[in-house]
Amino acid sequence: MNSKKVILITGASSGMGKETALKLIKEGHIVYGAARRVEKMQALVDAGGHALKMDVTNDEQMEAGVNQVIKEQGKIDVLVNNAGYAIYGSVEETSIADARRQFEVNIFGLARLTQLVLPHMRKQQSGKIINISSMGGKIYTPLGAWYHATKHALEGWSDCLRIELKPFNIDVVIIEPGAIATEFGDVMLDPMLERSANGPYRSITQAVAKTVKASYEKAGASSPPSVIADAISSAIRSSRPKTRYVAGKLAKPLMFIRKYFGDRFFDWAVMSQVK
Repeated sequence: MNSKKVILITGASSGMGKETALKLIKEGHIVYGAARRVEKMQALVDAGGHALKMDVTNDEQMEAGVNQVIKEQGKIDVLVNNAGYAIYGSVEETSIADARRQFEVNIFGLARLTQLVLPHMRKQQSGKIINISSMGGKIYTPLGAWYHATKHALEGWSDCLRIELKPFNIDVVIIEPGAIATEFGDVMLDPMLERSANGPYRSITQAVAKTVKASYEKAGASSPPSVIADAISSAIRSSRPKTRYVAGKLAKPLMFIRKYFGDRFFDWAVMSQVK
């Protein structure tokens, strides 16, 4: 059995996506990294991978990217839907336009790219769709309503997709990262402060900002992206992958508390960290 796979991974220009792409190239796979910032994927190309310019809200770029992989390799064995970001801010002060964009990237873009890849996987009667969710798909944090909404949606969407694709021998895997040392905190902080730091939600916004900064700056408060790369690699190698892989700081304990201790206790627990 040939273990070399043709893999397409989105959001490959930084963080978990970049780390995963480099690891998979090192393991001998044919890897196509896709991202808006193609110039940030030079390390991937230098390592022997391929870089595709792809914005997951741009249908033409997604179609062109999938067509290029099929033309050059004849198949796509694995799709890693990693592109995503988080908007934070109070529900009242976050524009519906910003909320829509959050869904466009985290759900609809991911879903459209999956639609484009699936006919090729069905034809070959094999494949893996790996969706990068978050512990945020099972828990919640203050001011993160729209981000958590997309990740909760992705969990349910992926479960339905898994059942639909089982007859075609296509696996659907959900990865649920905890706190990972990436650009995530930087990307969410400034817009959150802009939205909510000066209005009626200023006290909670400033407390959340302080907590987020501390969690990303404090040594050992977050896990390296390699823990997610390892989980994805494990799912790709497995002939019968788990439906979910949980990895990274805080993910397992927070998800456990949320599941077994109830809403009020989790409300108290999460708010006790925001001071």
